[in-house]
Amino acid sequence: MSPLLILRVHADLRLGLGHVARAIALQEAWRALGGEACIAVSGDDRARRVGGGTHPFLDQPLPCATHDLGTDLYAPLPADLKARGAVVLVDQWDTTAAFLQGLRPLKVAVMEDDTDAHESADLLFQPYLEGVRWPDHPVKVMDGRKVRPFETMSGACRVVRGSLFITVDKTALELRPKRMPLQPLAVHKLLVTFGGSDGPNLAQKAFDTLARLAAEDRWRGACTVLAPNGIQGDPFPGCTVVRGLPALTRRIPDFDAIWCSAGVTLAEALCMGVPAAVWGQNERQHTILSDLAMANGCFDLGVGPEADLAIVREALAQWLGPEGQDNRQEQVRDGMALVDGMAASRVAQELWRLAERPA
Repeated sequence: MSPLLILRVHADLRLGLGHVARAIALQEAWRALGGEACIAVSGDDRARRVGGGTHPFLDQPLPCATHDLGTDLYAPLPADLKARGAVVLVDQWDTTAAFLQGLRPLKVAVMEDDTDAHESADLLFQPYLEGVRWPDHPVKVMDGRKVRPFETMSGACRVVRGSLFITVDKTALELRPKRMPLQPLAVHKLLVTFGGSDGPNLAQKAFDTLARLAAEDRWRGACTVLAPNGIQGDPFPGCTVVRGLPALTRRIPDFDAIWCSAGVTLAEALCMGVPAAVWGQNERQHTILSDLAMANGCFDLGVGPEADLAIVREALAQWLGPEGQDNRQEQVRDGMALVDGMAASRVAQELWRLAERPA
């Protein structure tokens, strides 16, 4: 009988749909191993769409089973679903030890946690919060098993760390260039997107920043601003404002650079060799971006809601212009090295091993 992976996710204005997008990529990798998958989702109206079996970004059914858990972040799994499952991956950013313990007797894995709650789980994927760059060697043998530097233990929970586990959709891997792309002297086409909800309204602040640079003749490029909440003010020459971009992953390589926040879109841009300037939507998210920036994967502009726009304008003007060409080229090189597009397969394999492990 094929083991069932339950992907427990949440979607709301604060979290957006990034966790759902990751679940879609992971269910495909799991099914490629011969398993079955189900996305169990809680949250707002967008969760209802996913729970009803419809793809969150496309007008087509999802390729795996779904279960709508309602609005509660900590809604339990239905008894019948829980009874059929082999392993559950909790990917909703906020969790508690009590919630994870309530998932037993299933094998329990967690995606990203900055608390001690994961110590109640069997496995933690920590792609960002403990550093993204980890070497493969030296290998140590512990309890008869080879252990690499990116592996550690937190209580009884095994932890795997670093960019090997930054998951992207297979489309990003398909579009990944065979050779490292060369950066133009200046950015001619810029994509600006802070997610499908953009709760902090960073798109408006980015629009105002770019409009000021254009008015001062400090940047002459064209930009597409994804603004789900709309924009106040008339678009400046070369600026296009849209509320959504269907098939966004396939559109990213059309641009010279991207200005975004943490999430799947950033990971896909790094995988496909598109340099990224980043704004954290909050302090917690900025922790993720800081680790990526320290590994030279992106250009860190700080916490967006608290940003000093005068400082941001100066930094962005240099990064978008000829002075930033070398910096952008190095970020392409290091970003592609960090996110190779194979993480979904690695995560699925780790979950498969967990499912096979005796209770």
